[in-house]
Amino acid sequence: KGAARRDAIERVLVFTELRKLAEKPINTLSKGMSQRLGLGRTLIHDPAVLILDEPAAGLDPRARVELRELINLLASELKKTVLISSHILTELGEVCDSAAIIEAGRILAYGTIEELRKQQRSAKGEQTTTLLLATRVLKKIEELQRWMLEQPFVSNVNTVNDVASFEFAGDDDARHQLLKNMIDNNFEVVEFHSKTESLEDAFMAITEGITQ
Repeated sequence: KGAARRDAIERVLVFTELRKLAEKPINTLSKGMSQRLGLGRTLIHDPAVLILDEPAAGLDPRARVELRELINLLASELKKTVLISSHILTELGEVCDSAAIIEAGRILAYGTIEELRKQQRSAKGEQTTTLLLATRVLKKIEELQRWMLEQPFVSNVNTVNDVASFEFAGDDDARHQLLKNMIDNNFEVVEFHSKTESLEDAFMAITEGITQ
């Protein structure tokens, strides 16, 4: 039993990359290393499900990225189910494959990240088939905005500096034609791509009028 316990501790130290700090007092560890230690203490018991409450709170950017990678490994390599409660939605969007939006004790929406984004568009009264696109041009951004509003399938054109973002309801052929027409009309296009809504966008749209 003692040997099995030592083996389990060694595996956890290696997995959490704490092996080189094994002899250091706990109160000398950084916030990020302390988070790893807390995770390791849980993994010693080899649970099938882990529940993490605000795991990225108080961490610097590097520690957040490293923790995110560790959580991904828990799911991909150790086959653990990881439930995360967090208000840092940008982090959740990077690490989760599904999420639930809870407000005032009620689950308002649940699904994959992509499904939640579709629910966001539905909550805003938009067609779920509408794409968000963005394009960057070298010059004539105001002229491009006026021109875009005259094009089929295009709506809600907004510009910031040299970037125009807009909603597009056409198919792939129509999108290709739009780009071709932009070039034919002498707009110097340097970027043309889809723009993905964030989990924060979905939360704000779905909880609108509910959040206190």
